[in-house]
Amino acid sequence: MKQKKDPYSSLKIKEFQWFLLMRLGMVLAWSMQFVLIEWEVYRLTKDPLSLGLIGLMEVIPAITMALFAGHIVDQNEKKSMLIKCLIGLLFVSILLCVLVKPEITATLSKNTTLYAIYALVFLGGIIRAFIIPSVFSLLGLIVPNADKPNAAAWSSSTWQVAAVFGPALAGFTIGWMGVFGSMVLVVVSILLAFFAVTRIAAKPIMNPKLGEPIFTSLKEGITFVFQNKTVLNALSLDMFAVLFGGAVALLPIFATDILKVGSEGFGILRAAPAVGGLLTMLAATQFDLNHNAGKKLLVAVFGFGICIIIFGLSTNFWISVIALFLSGVTDGISVVIRSTILQLYTPDYMRGRVSSVNSIFVGSSNELGAFESGFTSKLMGVVPAVVFGGIMTLVVVGTTAVVSPEFRDLDVDNKG
Repeated sequence: MKQKKDPYSSLKIKEFQWFLLMRLGMVLAWSMQFVLIEWEVYRLTKDPLSLGLIGLMEVIPAITMALFAGHIVDQNEKKSMLIKCLIGLLFVSILLCVLVKPEITATLSKNTTLYAIYALVFLGGIIRAFIIPSVFSLLGLIVPNADKPNAAAWSSSTWQVAAVFGPALAGFTIGWMGVFGSMVLVVVSILLAFFAVTRIAAKPIMNPKLGEPIFTSLKEGITFVFQNKTVLNALSLDMFAVLFGGAVALLPIFATDILKVGSEGFGILRAAPAVGGLLTMLAATQFDLNHNAGKKLLVAVFGFGICIIIFGLSTNFWISVIALFLSGVTDGISVVIRSTILQLYTPDYMRGRVSSVNSIFVGSSNELGAFESGFTSKLMGVVPAVVFGGIMTLVVVGTTAVVSPEFRDLDVDNKG
């Protein structure tokens, strides 16, 4: 008889508790800030393409710097890397806070403000390239292998908690205290993350090839990902699904022009997928998603595509909210399974580089998806662009299921 796993095993590790608090503060700041920037840019321009450019400004440095960041993370101590990243993130957020202050905005032209926002988003993208592999690598060093599936579920759930409260808080506080007041909360959240990471002890550098030439190191990381079909298929599936399913980038347009629900409704719409994802991830800490993981991942991403299509066609606020909520449920399943695959199939000494490849495949596709949605909405209209993205997600799932039968039959429980 199979022994029931302890759903709270990883939470008994003190440093993992601090890790979760750090991730909560950092992602809360990150998600709030992105929503505030979206709202401010659309207020300034009323142009959907300008919303897409926000994602493009972050994804360019995130992609171009990712592999180099992964090499640097693998060559250095992870806690110190995160501290440096948080200091950089704090610097960007303080400048954005000053930039959106009404007294400052009144003295600047619209284009000056817009270009300054894009420049700071670009700088944030550089910092993000280092944050993602640092967080992934540190988690692997805090938690033993036996607890990594459980830790992945709790870590993903914490991410979703922040993703729930971040957009909702940003949406509501825009009306209560303006964009400037909301940005002050972003700064406070980063300071919380900074305090939490200082409570984690420095970890040994696991890389046996310290001082290895950078291009040799990058080649090794890329080769590992492309030769490990389990990792490659998981990353590819999510990358294309997120790329074509980036409807959330257009939410300011839906809230303002289609559903006509204002900033409060925008906050609810923005939070709906995160609420669905959070509930799914909390459930994943109690139930096992690893059995038949391949089939579950394919079904989840297929369901995500259906939800995006329904949202795009809806003109009713609550139907739109439900569609986004269910998109979060299906995406939550995908995130937990993919996180577990990466933690279990990646050796410690290569976590930084593999996580950086992951950020190119999946993380950056969020922002690239935002640009895709903005660009296609400019070409074919907002609603057709969202429906097109959902249809393309279904095509990606079907293709993956047909051409990768080994991945379709993947069972993570059998990973020794």
